[in-house]
Amino acid sequence: MDCVIGRVMRSTAGRDKDTFLAVVGREEEVLLLCDGKERPIQRPKRKNPKHLAATNWLLTEQQLSTNRALRKALRAYAEQDPKA
Repeated sequence: MDCVIGRVMRSTAGRDKDTFLAVVGREEEVLLLCDGKERPIQRPKRKNPKHLAATNWLLTEQQLSTNRALRKALRAYAEQDPKA
């Protein structure tokens, strides 16, 4: 699955293991991820794609516009996901 902007990813390694993050950008070999709280849109986390598991959810541009909207969208996904 491709890592496009807006894709919801689950962290599989690191301090943020098993949390859901949204892709907001890409730099060379790493993805830029946000969750709206610990990692706001203004300060995305750089993470190696091999430490992430892609989901089939894709967020809209409106859901990525503010930290509050991003938190709400990720919370809705986490409540629906049986592995969360």
